Amino acid sequence: MMTRATEALEPPPVTALAASRSIATRLEGKRRAGRPKKRVADLSPSGLPGGTPARSEAQIGLGAQERSAMRNVALDLGVRKICLCEVRAGVVTVRRTVRSLEELKDVIGPGTPEACVAIEACREAWVVHATLQQWGHHPVLVDTTRIRQIGVGEHGRKNDRIDAEKLARALERGGLPLAHVLSPSRQMLRHELCVRGALVHTRAQYITTVRGIVRAMGSKLPSCEAPHFHQKVKASALPAATRTVVQPLLAVIATIDAQLVEVEQRLEVACDQEPVIQQLATTPGVAKIVAATFVSVIDDAGRFRKAHQVQSYLGLVPSEDTTGGRRRLGCITKSGNTYARAALVEAAWCIYRLRAEDPLKLWAQSVARRRGSRIAVTGLARRLAGVLWAMWRDRTVYEPARVALACAGGLRAAAQSTEMQAAALERAARKIHRLARSAKAAARKTTPRPTKEQITTA
Repeated sequence: MMTRATEALEPPPVTALAASRSIATRLEGKRRAGRPKKRVADLSPSGLPGGTPARSEAQIGLGAQERSAMRNVALDLGVRKICLCEVRAGVVTVRRTVRSLEELKDVIGPGTPEACVAIEACREAWVVHATLQQWGHHPVLVDTTRIRQIGVGEHGRKNDRIDAEKLARALERGGLPLAHVLSPSRQMLRHELCVRGALVHTRAQYITTVRGIVRAMGSKLPSCEAPHFHQKVKASALPAATRTVVQPLLAVIATIDAQLVEVEQRLEVACDQEPVIQQLATTPGVAKIVAATFVSVIDDAGRFRKAHQVQSYLGLVPSEDTTGGRRRLGCITKSGNTYARAALVEAAWCIYRLRAEDPLKLWAQSVARRRGSRIAVTGLARRLAGVLWAMWRDRTVYEPARVALACAGGLRAAAQSTEMQAAALERAARKIHRLARSAKAAARKTTPRPTKEQITTA
């Protein structure tokens, strides 16, 4: 009687087909025994962002047929947690939810396999981008204004885990809407401008509150500029009760004034190190703050091919709803950096109120006569963005004659267009009148004339 151990050691029966295949395999192995084994690497996904040069024919026989596939990882950055998702060949391989980026070092830290990491543009995106580069990976910053193009939030389902998975799958197949990463110097300039803007806004709010309280208690304060407001209040003859009420706000305003002096001194040093800011500040209505804001947002003039792209990037172009052969333009899109757009509009108001004659002012006045001052100033801000970009691109200062030539060309084209429209309408009116007259003549010819008997009877 055969035991179970003997049954387990006994080889299974071999069929004729299997035996023939095994013999062929052994023979093929003997023929290839003298050749070195060819190495084959896994293929990279088709949607991997470019950056590796194409392989030439001389490199085909060297080493592996293609470099190892880069990992596709996505991070959904949040205030309290970070969700990680890694996708390979359309399948989710790793999921992780942690509280900080340091807890992901075993997945995407230093020494881990190279990965392409997609992150959404947010407050901490620049720091995470720099950290991932230091760890040896390739971070990709995704534009949040076009994030719905890759399926985020579809079917009413949106959370951190789903967002990370959508980003990873979109990264693998390609076609992510990318955002620009500012250079470190421009990032620091942006931070300084944000601090200054917050201080100026807070001071303006407190000054308005103090003026309202003083008026409500039966007194008035003289008008003055914001930096001199605290001194004006101290010199004014306010009742003791009113001064006691507004004293806490006045102490805060004095502190803000002192902090603003320090921040503006640091901004002066930063602006002196940027030659392009000095060039842009030669434009009327544009001082160092507006020029620095423009530079900190655009970062590099070479990113744009023409001025219209800069204007669209700042949200100063009209929105459009064109469908079915009908074209409708609306208000400006207001996309992009809000602070930069507001600074350009303020600069446009300064140009519009200039006492001296300037080509930009004359152009805005011609638009204001047809469309009103608010639309004219918005259009002037749009034109100003294009002028500043062109000055930056050409590394020139403001030249009124050159701007006047461009403005005159635009007005000349508009006038020519108006004349052409009037001539076309006149031709159409004559044609309609001629056709109507021809139709009446044809109707008279086709209508039979009454006979003498019909006339007599009538």
